[in-house]
Amino acid sequence: MEDARKAFGSMGNDIQDILIPAEALQKRIADLGRQISLDYLGLNPLVVGILKGVLFFMADLLRNITIPIEMDFIAVSSYSAEARDQGYVRLVKDLETPIHGRHVLFLEDVIDTGLTLNYILQNLRARQPASLEVCVLFNKPEHRLIDIPLKYKGFDLPDQFVVGYGLDYREKYRNLPFIGLLNAEVLKSNRGSK
Repeated sequence: MEDARKAFGSMGNDIQDILIPAEALQKRIADLGRQISLDYLGLNPLVVGILKGVLFFMADLLRNITIPIEMDFIAVSSYSAEARDQGYVRLVKDLETPIHGRHVLFLEDVIDTGLTLNYILQNLRARQPASLEVCVLFNKPEHRLIDIPLKYKGFDLPDQFVVGYGLDYREKYRNLPFIGLLNAEVLKSNRGSK
């Protein structure tokens, strides 16, 4: 695993430990793709992802789904840290595809408190899809405030600051192909900076 960190130079040096190697991520995503392909056979599902973090997961998952699908994205922005903590978000990019009567599979990279996802799911349910299920790659149940039913789940993550495979710290580290624990020194040195 040391070689995986070294391959990413200074970014790799910021990683204390690799928690989920790239190979384990790809194996689990392939398993999810197979199950989704079976479950949605003949249903022409619409796969919806929330930008930006879901990008890597969505691309790899879609390549492992063997049935016809469509895809779309939404993007949200929090008004402030306090608003985000209460589940208030602003829809920045809405779906381009109508979902009324469609089977929708919502993809999320990580679920922590569940507040943002709950808001999004309420918004989507109001549009009356035939079904609406959630597939999350990383579940962080320690801080969950709202119970979100998950039809598909990749990994449970510990209550630690992790980066990679779409997860970021200050918009960096998303492109690491593994999930790594960020060094405490990196977090300390960036506190208060923008």
